[in-house]
Amino acid sequence: MSSHNATPQWFDAHLDLAYLAECGRNMTAELRPEMQPHPPAGITLPAMRQAHVTMCLGTIFTEAHPAGQTAKYPTVGYTANDPDAAHNAGKAQLARYHAWRYAGFIELMPRRGEQTASTAAPLRIGILMECADPIREPSELAWWADQGVITIGMAWAMGSRYAAGNARPAIDGSAGLTAIGRELVQEMDRLNIVHDLSHLSQRATEDLLELTDAPVIASHSNCRALIDGKNERHLTDDTIREIGRRGGIIGLNLCSPFLIPAELDVARAHVDMARAHIEHICTIHGTTNHVGLGSDIDGGFSTEKLPDGINSVFDLHVLADELRKAKWTEDAINGFQHANWTRFWSEQNHSS
Repeated sequence: MSSHNATPQWFDAHLDLAYLAECGRNMTAELRPEMQPHPPAGITLPAMRQAHVTMCLGTIFTEAHPAGQTAKYPTVGYTANDPDAAHNAGKAQLARYHAWRYAGFIELMPRRGEQTASTAAPLRIGILMECADPIREPSELAWWADQGVITIGMAWAMGSRYAAGNARPAIDGSAGLTAIGRELVQEMDRLNIVHDLSHLSQRATEDLLELTDAPVIASHSNCRALIDGKNERHLTDDTIREIGRRGGIIGLNLCSPFLIPAELDVARAHVDMARAHIEHICTIHGTTNHVGLGSDIDGGFSTEKLPDGINSVFDLHVLADELRKAKWTEDAINGFQHANWTRFWSEQNHSS
């Protein structure tokens, strides 16, 4: 642990905790590298507590697959355009968070700008729905919000009934938002549910930003300009600028292929590559106030794809130490670790 901050706090804006549980990991046990899925493993709830990750966004992650095909992640998959199957897959992960809450492992974060009395739980989790298909129709969103969903990315990479993803169109073939997706945007705004741009296609991102003036986030996205300039999984400079203009935050994704410049052939990113993405975001914004962590640890890949020196949640201090080497102030480092995200979720929504 860094000697500069004996008890650092971290806010991680993207962790697939319920997905890992659905795939067989005992998330309430002590961390062991051999844990499935995706060993070597890097995260469990006790490990988060020991590593001082005190707040996070935990996902409900579901994936559509064509009829007759098997999902890449069967325990969280569903047949495309089957709203009931998607709904059931999402509810199973939602139940994980509530079981952990009932057992005292976590408490659930309220919607942005709302306050609740804190309990003795060591970890506060805001539920992030990654792909909106579990919401069978926009009128159901109020129920999900009441159950703890505070932010939604309308599509995963493969697209959804609501929006195109960064790898495939929406289920109806749309390149951007679908008609039902536009309805969901309005309902999200009405219910104070934050939009997550990660995984949306460029067209869907632009459609969304035209349709709403609400603050938006990118929970686990990096800079397109530093990768190859064209991969829609990453944010353009214009999108980065707009997120900051609205007061939003971008969470740094620690998956090495999302950090390494296209011209380099290395298996694991170096930590200075992660810093380059952080500082590119800060340069565009003119401040360090709109970037934080969205690590995606164990989110479909093992810790062998994390940057060198980061082999589990216990090694997040490597990022802070890298910023310290680059002469960041302690206040700015604290902002990256925790305070920027904490501030965002405490603020009231406002129009631009």
